[in-house]
Amino acid sequence: MELKDTVLGIELGSTRIKAVLVDRNFRPLVSSSFAWENQLVDGVWTYAMDQVYQGLRTCYADLKRQVQQRFGQTIRQVGAIGVSGMMHGYLPFDAQGNQLAQFRTWRNTMTEQAAEELTALFGFNIPQRWSIAHLYQAMLNGEPHVKEISFLTTLAGFLHWKLTGEKRMGVGEASGMFPIGRGSCAYDKEMVHKFDALAAEMGYSWTLEQILPQPVPAGTPAGILTPEGAALLDPSGDLQPGIPLAPCEGDAGTGMTATNAVRLGTGNVSAGTSDFAMLVTDCKMAVHREIDMVTTPAGIPVAMVHCNNCTSDINAWVSLFEEFAEAIGAPQEPGKLYTLLFRKALEGSPDGGGLVSCNFYSGEPVLGLNQGRPLVARSPDSRLNLGNFMRTHLLSALATLKIGLDILTQQEKVELTKLYAHGGFFKTPEVGQRILSAATGTPVAVMETAGEGGPYGMALLCGYLLWHRSGETLEDFLEDKVFSEAEAHTVMAEQREIEGFAAFLARYRQALEIERTAVAVLLD
Repeated sequence: MELKDTVLGIELGSTRIKAVLVDRNFRPLVSSSFAWENQLVDGVWTYAMDQVYQGLRTCYADLKRQVQQRFGQTIRQVGAIGVSGMMHGYLPFDAQGNQLAQFRTWRNTMTEQAAEELTALFGFNIPQRWSIAHLYQAMLNGEPHVKEISFLTTLAGFLHWKLTGEKRMGVGEASGMFPIGRGSCAYDKEMVHKFDALAAEMGYSWTLEQILPQPVPAGTPAGILTPEGAALLDPSGDLQPGIPLAPCEGDAGTGMTATNAVRLGTGNVSAGTSDFAMLVTDCKMAVHREIDMVTTPAGIPVAMVHCNNCTSDINAWVSLFEEFAEAIGAPQEPGKLYTLLFRKALEGSPDGGGLVSCNFYSGEPVLGLNQGRPLVARSPDSRLNLGNFMRTHLLSALATLKIGLDILTQQEKVELTKLYAHGGFFKTPEVGQRILSAATGTPVAVMETAGEGGPYGMALLCGYLLWHRSGETLEDFLEDKVFSEAEAHTVMAEQREIEGFAAFLARYRQALEIERTAVAVLLD
């Protein structure tokens, strides 16, 4: 194996930092991960930057160790590197590169006023988690640091900057910071002008062009690994500078890439800490507060339903079962426990047996909730058993996503014929697929490589940078060179499961009033 013919994809997700090394045939060779969790600090969901560095280095060191063990080689060079991260959020820096405020992640829901006002100003939906909403909210709040901003970026953009010195990012990632102009790979000029005028009226001297990263499409060189960047990844000094970097991307873009869902008319669902559905469409839509309009890594418009909450409540319950198993002297390996409990869900009633759960660890803008209170409710005649309990949590994890998708399919008439899925929710074969198929009434496919998820998608974007022909689109590159012989396992739910999900969703909608009451009375 020649390491110069490999590409390295790294993704900083919400619960794991993960890396995968992929060969010229687009086969994953080794992968590694580092578990981490966001923290609620002074009412803000955040990660400390020293955690970012620690996790990145630990993850890379493990991957390097595996390459040495399996192939007898020390990583000094690879063909290309790419970094992906959770989209959106707020990371401001001054002219000297000093961080001006704590990292505010996508999970935060404190930007309601800013999001509403910008949506009205632009005639374009600006969700609360977008970087521009965080910036404007900080302006509205009169936060002193705003006047000192020289660079505003995302987590992926921050790491790309640290590795290369370049303030550039993939257009898909940039589309979650500020709207991208239709048919372009640049920020929407009219909206930029409107915001700059607003900022000037409020007394700020910078412009968006000055402080935002430059968007670039997939396949465009985005920088070279500097000596400082090499040392950041590999303090041992083995990794050499000079390696090209692909444009950094968000987890939405890498998910689309990993599932071959970047062509018009395709769609995918990513389900982990959060869940989102991406439908690539060129339809002009009305403004819906539940629907983001972003782009593929190549700049093609995408309608996205993004929900803040998916598996966090499931994870909490699995941890409780793990604790119980240890207490009775029968400890269980977490992976096996997840598989056991997910399979139990298939034994439950299609509608969850009359149970309902609300999985809101944080606020859920799709439903107008600024805070979350995880809860389970049932009536005296509900059938409380393990199968129904677990199925209810899986149904709940996709319920809000279904509400958003209904807007696209029923109101905007976006056709949904098949979905590709990836993320932790689908790790147990068939279970997550069957639940998603029941929710959408469509077949759901999981590819063989989907377990690698976002970092695999980022590695493919590195491959596109290095190995695409002149004029070859990202869509054709993936179709012809990566996925032409890829195997996918497709599941279609039974009619009773589809009807069961509909019955659960009706109960879930009613339970949202309980959730709103819980937010009001169950204080932190």
